[in-house]
Formats: sequence, structure tokens, C-alpha cells
Amino acid sequence: MKRRFDLGNAAYYTLNGAILTFLLAPIAIVTVFALNPTPYISFPPVGVTWRWFDKFLSSPEFMDAFWLSFRVALAVLVLSMLIGGLCALALARGNLPGARLLTAFFMSPLMLPAILTGLALFQLYLILDIGRPVWGLIMGHTLVAVPYVLRTTLAVLHNFDRRIEEAAAVHGATPTRVFFEVTLPLIQPGVMAGGIFAFIVSFDQFPISLFLVPPRGETLPVVLFNYMKFDLDGAIAAASMVSILMAVSVVVLLEKVIGLKAYVKL
Repeated sequence: MKRRFDLGNAAYYTLNGAILTFLLAPIAIVTVFALNPTPYISFPPVGVTWRWFDKFLSSPEFMDAFWLSFRVALAVLVLSMLIGGLCALALARGNLPGARLLTAFFMSPLMLPAILTGLALFQLYLILDIGRPVWGLIMGHTLVAVPYVLRTTLAVLHNFDRRIEEAAAVHGATPTRVFFEVTLPLIQPGVMAGGIFAFIVSFDQFPISLFLVPPRGETLPVVLFNYMKFDLDGAIAAASMVSILMAVSVVVLLEKVIGLKAYVKL
């Protein structure tokens, strides 16, 4: 029997395909630019070369900025998971008055333009006369990263079956043991999923870094911004590809460790 053409399904798949193409097209362009021998964007590409990756990896300026961004992102990852996870537990379990208002308050950094947040923190550091230390940059990144962990952890806690904790307590487990052996393992996927976003947001953070980078060091997004003022070659695309591959590697690693596919609803 001939299958009837479904206009609705066709429109649905066409629209999703168009959206996916729109989202992935910039990555494809960056990939072509990073592998193209010419020092400018050209299509079709005239060949394949690794010269821009070699230029990026052999540049002390790029590498120093890369490792500073990486160290800051790791610190933000740890801090955001600790702060966001504990805040989520307090909001979901603490019976706090105005819990919804507090949740909105902690999520507010996502509602403000990051450049305004960076400017406000820069002025605050000037008033407090603390300069621009690395820990100040970490605090600025953590401010905008915590909401991601908070949101994903609250999503897990919303569907959390507290009878599991009650069963452990009935069988003689102390509150501390219940937390570390029951509660924490169950909310771990939400915390780790938020941590992924926190790491990527920190590593690629530009507006806040622009105001708060230490005098003797710059993060990779700031270095790339300054580089493009005077030159625009494939090294920019190569740096972008390295950042994209690192972000994908983090997601794949955590998928292998804790199985994020089971928590795609987050």
C-alpha cells in the first residue's frame, strides 16, 4: 500500500533541518577557514593545511592565554558545582521563605548582559582597591556560571524520590551518610551537567574577561579579540576549532563517566 504523504511531518523535518543547518553552518565555515592555506576566507577551499594550527600551538601568546583560560575554567567548574549544588539543595529542601524569589535572584546573572556584569565588577574592584587578580576573574566567571548548575540540579531534585532517603534513614543511616551515599550520587548527573555548561561558559567568556583580566595575563577570547584588530588569518579559526573540540571532548568524557544520555531531559 502506498504511503500517504504527510505534509505536517515534512514541514516539521524541513524546519528542524533548516534550524540545524543554521546552527552548524558557522562551525563548517570556521573549519574550512582553519584548514584553508590562504590567509583569508575563500570558497571553495584551495587545499588543506595544518599551518594555522601549528601557528596557534607554537605561539607563546596563544598558549599562555589558552592555559590561563583552562585553569580559570577548572576553578569555575569546581566552585560553581559546590555553590550551585548547595544552593539548589537549600532552595529545594530548606523550606526557605521566598524560595521562588531567591531562585530568581540566583538566576538573575543570566538575565543581564554579561558586559554590564563585567563593568559592574570592574567598578566594584576599583572601589575596593583590589586590582585585577586572577581570583577576581574567577569570581566573575563563577557569578555567571552558578545559574547553570543551579538550574540542572533543581531539575533533578524536582523529580527526586525522597522515599529512598527515608528508607536509608529507617535502616540506621546517619544524615551525613544519607547525604553522601544516597542524595549526592542521585543528584550528581544534574550537578555534573551544570558543571559542563559552567566550564564552557567560563572558557569562552569574553565580556567579563575583557574587564577583569590580570595585567600580566589575558584569557584566550581576549587575546583573539586583540589579535583580530591587526590580523585576520586562519590562526583565529584554528583557535576556535581547538576550543570547540575541547568542549566536545568534555561532554563526551562526562557522557562516558556518568551517562548523560539518561538525563537529556535536563
